[in-house]
Amino acid sequence: MLRIMIIRHAEKHVTGGQDHGVTVQGEPAKHELTVRGWQRAGALAAYFTLAAGRPENALISTPRSIFASAAIPESPSLRALHTVEPLAAALDLPINLNHPEGEEAEVAAAALRAPGPVLIVWHHSHIPELARQIGGAHIGCPRDWPDDRYDVVWVLDRDDTPGAGWRFNQVTQQIFAHDRAAAF
Repeated sequence: MLRIMIIRHAEKHVTGGQDHGVTVQGEPAKHELTVRGWQRAGALAAYFTLAAGRPENALISTPRSIFASAAIPESPSLRALHTVEPLAAALDLPINLNHPEGEEAEVAAAALRAPGPVLIVWHHSHIPELARQIGGAHIGCPRDWPDDRYDVVWVLDRDDTPGAGWRFNQVTQQIFAHDRAAAF
């Protein structure tokens, strides 16, 4: 079975809000995670590495390949990279940073060629298109990713049998007390 999991980068600042992005050293930075985002990044390392001990039919797997959207001058955010760095370090895996947001077709093609399971960390506004690039127009994912959700994993599965279609599921992370039990 081929499995591709997609998550949004961890928490970022909210315009007019009290939480501001900070570097790993604690310095204010616009294109960084908030303190809660850094906490989620660390917690996601345990969440995905513990997947190895879950039942065989669990929807979350420990990734063998990791992709994150690349920072470019037009979109300089480091949030996707920093969300997945602790997991990549724990698994001793490289992070594929070859594609920025807007190159969903290219990252989908690269993910389909990569050893699976695959984890992709992306910007929320482009995740539905990324899922459609992987699973086709009728994958059944929501049309939009809500602005306030950082706690969901989209899981796309396809059996190895020729002609098999993709299945779409949403899994709530439930890492923190404020994470919601229901997906969107």
